[in-house]
Amino acid sequence: MANTKGKSYRILVINPGSTSTKLAVFEDEQLLHGETIAHPHQQLAAFPRIPDQYAFRRDAVLAFLEKHTVQPGSLQAVVGRGGLLRPLASGTYRVNELMLQELRTPNKERDHVTNLGALIANEIAQPLGIPAFIVDPVCVDEMEPLARISGLPEIERKSLSHVLSLKSAARRAARDLGRPYEQLNLLVVHMGGGISVTAHRQGRMVDVNQALDGTGPFSPERAGGLPFGDVMRLCFSGKYTYDELFRRMTRQAGLLAHLDTNDAAEVEKRIAGGDEHARLIYEAMAYQIAKEIGLMATVLKGKVDATVLTGGLARSSMLVSWIRERVEWIAPLIVYPGEDEMLAMVQGALRVLRGEEEAKEY
Repeated sequence: MANTKGKSYRILVINPGSTSTKLAVFEDEQLLHGETIAHPHQQLAAFPRIPDQYAFRRDAVLAFLEKHTVQPGSLQAVVGRGGLLRPLASGTYRVNELMLQELRTPNKERDHVTNLGALIANEIAQPLGIPAFIVDPVCVDEMEPLARISGLPEIERKSLSHVLSLKSAARRAARDLGRPYEQLNLLVVHMGGGISVTAHRQGRMVDVNQALDGTGPFSPERAGGLPFGDVMRLCFSGKYTYDELFRRMTRQAGLLAHLDTNDAAEVEKRIAGGDEHARLIYEAMAYQIAKEIGLMATVLKGKVDATVLTGGLARSSMLVSWIRERVEWIAPLIVYPGEDEMLAMVQGALRVLRGEEEAKEY
């Protein structure tokens, strides 16, 4: 492996999320330009399926580069958020044709906005002759056999989560606690458009609530765990096709369904104005997050070094305070508002570019 230490790398980072597209240009670990482009649900409603957003999201990336006068030819790599691929080990993966083919293939079960990250990264990188990477995609799987079992043999619980944010927050907590990540038991929660609640045992993420279409708390856009009898009755009600109901559960539920907004700041504004229904729904989301944290504490048999909250919703002092009062008895609560996903993505690429590790092949 060639040693390229001392060389500088300019890297474009593309992170499509359910309610925004985060973009950044780094010179090594130094942020040069960064922007979060918000996408209100009314804007995204024009696209029936996630793949239909491709040109819209790509054009936002190109406009970002033009706005900040970044010449594509000055880049040495492009990193896209990893999508819903087959279960993978944690690490940095080079975007290859097999990955692109799978991400382009229509799949109702894996219609997720993170799929666009690698596709857009490749479109920008390929003509320039530079590598495109993904880092710690959402399908990273470190679950233990016990965690995979459901009540039906034909349904296996899956590891699908905001793993990039979760791993980054866990490593940051380890640094702040002055102990190696591999020696800690942590409960780590990403709170954004979707919510992932995870148990980390000595450097491995051993359980997760399957944040897209599984159990756990509802979120700004997702339904979370629901009584399956009621779900079955919805399925056979004749009101929805499969695609319509899946979209409702994963993109039109949660805060959006109850309050007609996925914007936590707007919800808090309503609460400040005396809207008791908005307060009830928002506090119910905090209640369900706290309940899932308690569930994950049992995975670690109560031996928890810290509970970590991260993601955009961790900026909400109201939401965090409601969670804190229910879970702080389990372990000290650490809050990292926002997330370090962009830096985590660029660091994954830099480890490969600098020859510190080999890129994994999909």
